[in-house]
Amino acid sequence: MALHENDTSPGAGLSRRGFMTVTLGTGGALVAAFHLPAKKALAQGSGAREFAPNVYVRIAPSGAVTFVNPFVEMGQGSFTAVPMMLAEELDIDLSSVTVEQAPADEKRYGNPILGLQVTGASCSIQGAWKAVRGAGATCRAMLVAAAAQAWKVGPGDCRTSRGKVIHTGSGRERSYGSLIALAATLPVPTDVPVKNPKDYKLVGTPAKRTDSRSKTDGSARFGIDMRLPGMKVAAIRHCPVLGGKVRKVGDAKALAVKGVRQVVAGDDIVAVIADHYGAARKGLAALEIEWDEGANAAFSTASWESSVRGALKQKGLVSTNEGDFAAARSGAARVIEAEYGAPTMLHAPLEPMNCTIHVRGNACEVWLGTQSPVKVQQSIHRATGIPVENVQVHNFLIGGGFGRRLDAEYVEQAAKIAKQVSFPLKVIYSREEDIRHGSFRPLYCDELAATLDASGTVTGFSHRLAGSAVIARFSPPWIPANGVDPDAVDAADGPFSIPVKYVEYVPIEPPPGVMTAFWRGVGPGHNGWVIDSFMDEVAVATRADPVAFRVAHLGKNPRAKAVLERAASQAGWGRALPPRSGMGVAVLTAWGSHIALVVQLRVADDGTVEVQRMTSAVDCGVVINPDSVVAQMEGGHIFGLTAALYGQVTIDKGQVQQSNFHNYQLLRIDQTPAIDVSIVRTDNDPGGVGEIGCAIVIPAFVNALHAATGKRFRNYPVPAKELMA
Repeated sequence: MALHENDTSPGAGLSRRGFMTVTLGTGGALVAAFHLPAKKALAQGSGAREFAPNVYVRIAPSGAVTFVNPFVEMGQGSFTAVPMMLAEELDIDLSSVTVEQAPADEKRYGNPILGLQVTGASCSIQGAWKAVRGAGATCRAMLVAAAAQAWKVGPGDCRTSRGKVIHTGSGRERSYGSLIALAATLPVPTDVPVKNPKDYKLVGTPAKRTDSRSKTDGSARFGIDMRLPGMKVAAIRHCPVLGGKVRKVGDAKALAVKGVRQVVAGDDIVAVIADHYGAARKGLAALEIEWDEGANAAFSTASWESSVRGALKQKGLVSTNEGDFAAARSGAARVIEAEYGAPTMLHAPLEPMNCTIHVRGNACEVWLGTQSPVKVQQSIHRATGIPVENVQVHNFLIGGGFGRRLDAEYVEQAAKIAKQVSFPLKVIYSREEDIRHGSFRPLYCDELAATLDASGTVTGFSHRLAGSAVIARFSPPWIPANGVDPDAVDAADGPFSIPVKYVEYVPIEPPPGVMTAFWRGVGPGHNGWVIDSFMDEVAVATRADPVAFRVAHLGKNPRAKAVLERAASQAGWGRALPPRSGMGVAVLTAWGSHIALVVQLRVADDGTVEVQRMTSAVDCGVVINPDSVVAQMEGGHIFGLTAALYGQVTIDKGQVQQSNFHNYQLLRIDQTPAIDVSIVRTDNDPGGVGEIGCAIVIPAFVNALHAATGKRFRNYPVPAKELMA
């Protein structure tokens, strides 16, 4: 459910009667339809603005509740946490709520924070928080009113519990299901108060994930599991050079492979269609392809980094200008400067990119797991000309998103193939194709400077950065009037209370054919790394304890200070450690949450790093399901540690050098350290936790390397040879 949280937006003064209607739906179910204004999702009709339904709650005669969830489940727990909010306000058991995935419909299911129907930016819980509770409270009030009318008593004489309305005086009970017909005839109340948090019975308590059993026993359905009668399978190959094209295809040997049915060549890919994937792969190997390598045949990570570093010589776009940094610099007792960088990386989800698509005349159905169902519709329209409204998207569980499945260029490729056949077609990227032709996290370069007074206090902070503008490509309307890509500069001024701050951003793109994309926290993930590592560098330069130094500079950010002190205390900060062992700390404010992490590690004489313990504290406001928060932190820490140790893609002569997990390595189970997560509970509105647990790791890890070796590193991953004794 999505209720616009910006009170100055169109429709902000809308009453609950204005956005909610109640009817009896199919099978006699009580259907509550919430007509909510979604940011940038207002339809125009006959000169007047019309608000389309956004989310639906259905209560059946049996009392079962169906919640249509606009947020996709990709491991973050939205299919559990969001229904918990509804169940709390309805006073029902979580087990009585059935979750349905919302269809592709941006007017009704657009995230109110983002304005698009996407699951990303750690904002599912944030987007659902007010609306879902309000919707549940309103439904409960109507059911109470129905029971009170039937009993001829006042609604204040009734209470609810476990799907029933109870008359306090007599003990009489009516189930919700038995009240829906009467409730549907009642006027919709306005401004129904939600529960006081002190009365919560479900929200804030551990709840078992509703999708755990199916994922454990194998019955869970992901996009790659789709089977349809008459379906064929396609394996694809791109030009080895990014952005290259197909020049000529010899398919005689491929067509001779048993089970191969057809070879289809497009501008940039060749597909072999077969009865099953094994035959398609054999046919693909038998193809004789001549490629046009195009303009990127000499492109490399070195040339990419050189162009980004060179961009910093240009004047950029100013996103933060608090105080006068030039004056702070001229009057400083000391100025510390450093250049940092961040490598490009890929997503490499465990479920490779795939979709099953069936084009039938002027209509199309597609089955897949996507973070952006409307972008899927739009991509198919571009490939086939089929109207968006004639494209039906069946969304499944996602086996790894991390931002990769926010884009749908792979669906567009699949649609170009599928429109040439008459049967349902499953198109699968092999692991090698996914890694060599995925979307890249932007490569960034940074220049940082801090001015200090005589006591060692930072009086001014400057951050100049250059890199790709992902939002400018993904959703141009999100770019504000000043032209600054909001993701690129997200958290670029840091969480610290420094009187003078200056942030300048220079957008620069890699060549066509190299697509940059969101990667589990692009902006804060990059900016948190460079800013906190730089502050650690400043702390050491002033001979200050790194934790105490940060605490002293968090005066106006008490929530960040609290998590920092909690993590440091639980990690045993300051205790003596063996030689070539060290602790590193980092603190970050992003996505409406605050986190601190202490990494403890040991560096062997040969440069091998053993991460022994990760201790974090997170304040994400009101916690819906603490088990999910801890799981997100643990998973994010492992994801981030993988990036810190191995997360680097190298490109040479236009070709990605990595191809699978043997050379684009994941953290192994025997390398996983002990992880301790502490939740600092506050009564603030919920913040996001999907990305912050990942973003905090790299600075804490690299700071720990410095503590263990005395060497300062301003890029990662750090080669073992640079860590040798």
